[in-house]
Amino acid sequence: MQKEEELCQHLAGITEVKLPEERLCEECVKTHSSWVHLRTCQTCGVTLCCDSSPNTHMTKHFKATGHPVVISAEEGERWLWCYADEQVVGY
Repeated sequence: MQKEEELCQHLAGITEVKLPEERLCEECVKTHSSWVHLRTCQTCGVTLCCDSSPNTHMTKHFKATGHPVVISAEEGERWLWCYADEQVVGY
């Protein structure tokens, strides 16, 4: 885990964590696909599948939107990831 003074501006700018409304990948549901783990975007709140999942929807979301920070939407996991700066921090 990173120390707060070493955090990138994206992670340091998170003051409130957006939790998932539902624990499902909104894009996988549309195509009847499966996912491995879920992530929730901290800019817009969408919950999508991770890079271990076949469709990697959250990475595609980051590339399309530039929304840099996600949380793990898995129960019991409490961390944020910044795609832009490749940093992780617990909360």
